[in-house]
Amino acid sequence: MTKSAAPRRVLPTSPFKARTEAPRKHFAVGDRVTHDTYGLGRAIGVEGDIAVLVDFGSRQERITQPYTAMFKL
Repeated sequence: MTKSAAPRRVLPTSPFKARTEAPRKHFAVGDRVTHDTYGLGRAIGVEGDIAVLVDFGSRQERITQPYTAMFKL
């Protein structure tokens, strides 16, 4: 059985809540950030909504979407 490419519709009479998408995180060059694995850092490069290059002091890391472990300070 294959999965349909069409998005699922939520009926207005359904007792189940529609899934809501979490707001996307946006970072800019110079933003102070914290990462669960790497610690404190500063964004030194942004590749649109694809990735952020972060300087953590001892290393530089390219963090890609969905940025679940990174937060803006």
